[in-house]
Amino acid sequence: MENILVIVGIDFGTTFTGFSYCHVASENKDIVTNEQWPDDVGKFKTNTVLQYDKEFSKVVQWGKPALAKRPKRKNDNKNETKPVELFKLHLGNLSGNLKPKLPINYKKAIIDYLTEVGELIRKTLKPSWDDVDLFENVLLVLSVPAEYSEKEKAIMRECAYEAKLIGDKKTEFLQFTTEPEAAAVYCMENCLKEYETTGIGTTFMIVDCGGGTVDLTTRKLIGDKKVGEVTERAGDYCGSAFVDRAFLEHLGKILGHTAIDKLREENYKQLQYLVQKFCRSAKFKFNGDDENFHYELDLLDTARDLQKYVTGPAKELMQEKEWIINIEYNDIKSMFDPVVERILDLIKLQLENCRDDCSTMFLVGGFSQSIYLQNRIKKEFQNKVKTISVPTHPIAAVVRGTTLYGLGLYNKLSNLQNEDRVKFVLTTRVLKFTYGIEAYDNWKETDPIERKNFRGDILKFHTIARRGQKIEIDKEIIVKDFVPSFTLQKVVVFSIYYTREYNAEYCDEPGMELLGKLKINIPNRESGRINFGLSFGRMEITASAKNETNGQSYLATFEIDKEND
Repeated sequence: MENILVIVGIDFGTTFTGFSYCHVASENKDIVTNEQWPDDVGKFKTNTVLQYDKEFSKVVQWGKPALAKRPKRKNDNKNETKPVELFKLHLGNLSGNLKPKLPINYKKAIIDYLTEVGELIRKTLKPSWDDVDLFENVLLVLSVPAEYSEKEKAIMRECAYEAKLIGDKKTEFLQFTTEPEAAAVYCMENCLKEYETTGIGTTFMIVDCGGGTVDLTTRKLIGDKKVGEVTERAGDYCGSAFVDRAFLEHLGKILGHTAIDKLREENYKQLQYLVQKFCRSAKFKFNGDDENFHYELDLLDTARDLQKYVTGPAKELMQEKEWIINIEYNDIKSMFDPVVERILDLIKLQLENCRDDCSTMFLVGGFSQSIYLQNRIKKEFQNKVKTISVPTHPIAAVVRGTTLYGLGLYNKLSNLQNEDRVKFVLTTRVLKFTYGIEAYDNWKETDPIERKNFRGDILKFHTIARRGQKIEIDKEIIVKDFVPSFTLQKVVVFSIYYTREYNAEYCDEPGMELLGKLKINIPNRESGRINFGLSFGRMEITASAKNETNGQSYLATFEIDKEND
């Protein structure tokens, strides 16, 4: 840590992205949130959008400049490629039909976007700190959705490397935190004192409402500047982008779904502008209180090419109405409600799983600025949670908290725990999965006969850590007494599996997935029992191994399986 001069936190979101930073030598370690973006100043974030050249090989614009503008009176410039957006939705367990169709591989889009962000970070840091090297002097922290497994984090690490944010794939100068966890750190530093909830034992919930995902975490103050996790982090794909999707579905019912599909395929920029206009004129303004609220959509002004694709009775009706659609209060409410209901269900489940009373709930993220969403949450939970609040800058909570998390990690690793300037540190996490290894065991009469091999053995799932278990961040779980399959063996390989089930017996059960391979090198053909340890408390799993007989430490590497990404 002695080489670290700057901590940079990146909130790479589905619809918006931002970054913040702090100089570790500054007296107050103030967090600076970037507000200088291409063609856009004074905003904490820019759009997660790319514009490519005709071959889709080179980025020509990114962020807000890559968004579609108001359509021309004649056809849009056919030489321009359609903007690429929502590519982050290809990570995670979202069903295939809900993932957007992309003209390029989603990994390429992530790498290209992170490359542009990285260049802006370099330019931002250079005027103040000419001696800063992004690879050697910067601790980089990336926030990810709570739903991401180790596979998604491994893909993000790979993309960060390809984007030249890090110089070594396995560097510890890149760390991860979850989005609600980062928001929790931000709220601990900036909001708890305001509500007089800083006493040990205080339990609070963070509801991070983003564009793609909504993520929740419930935390408890367990000591001076120390915070533990109370329940499993939870998340779902019910962010604001799904309100936009519902808007297009509503138009499809009026104009014909084929017309919307053709506009998407042949003039994506007009479709994108159509959604932008809906957001500015209806989604952002809708609060649910005024039943006279409506949105008058002029298709000729917003998406001229749509009229070419509308046929039959729908075309006759639109011609009669001069291509103006009046979207009523109930129509807009119906676009919000399925998404809002899923968010309410997430909060309800999180409260049910919390043994302690939750005194405060913080709503953060861009979607949390929706007055309608705020009103629905407060109405549903005001009798169960004393304080439900939206911080002053909810859209910046995750990005600032990401840097704060990195600062806490830096302080901890630099042995600065006792300094007054030390920020809050997270001490425990609750596991979202059950982890284990595939290993041989003696076959018993209660085991299936078809699983018995010629040696009388059976392959089983041996649990190492169970879902719901509270794990200290820096503590390893030691697995003892595993013997190499044959003498003089040079390498021992264990297959690590994971599942959402609490109990499992076999590695081919439904829901069981291969996480990766733990490889232990045994020098000098030593024999004896092997102990290996796995650390699940950090955001990325780490491993160690040693010979129980002679105490010799071995090189242990853990490689994530990404074959099905």
